[in-house]
Amino acid sequence: MKFQDLIAYKKSFSLAMEILEISKGFPKEEKYSLTDQIRRSSRAVSAAIAESYGKRKYPKHFVSKLTDSDSENLETQSWLEFAEASGYIEKTEFDKLINESIEVGKLLNYMMNHPEKFGVKTI
Repeated sequence: MKFQDLIAYKKSFSLAMEILEISKGFPKEEKYSLTDQIRRSSRAVSAAIAESYGKRKYPKHFVSKLTDSDSENLETQSWLEFAEASGYIEKTEFDKLINESIEVGKLLNYMMNHPEKFGVKTI
């Protein structure tokens, strides 16, 4: 199995790509703030999952990287709130993206609570 096969990775990657497409419509004056921040945090979720998978030999490192991923996921939710409040995305789109992000968070928490199911050797 490779990290790209993980459901949490697939769903977080898909969410990051949705955010990329939506953020292309954000105003130019948001380029170096909201647009960059939401793209960075949403992509970091998947990247940290990949890093955690590479640390499977070390249980504490595995969980630590997953907590990094979870933090980035929450940051993404915060940026989505700013985007919706600023009128850059519609409420229906916001709700859809938030629900996808919450699902990613649940998957991350499952991984943190059951590392042995992901090839981590627990004592």
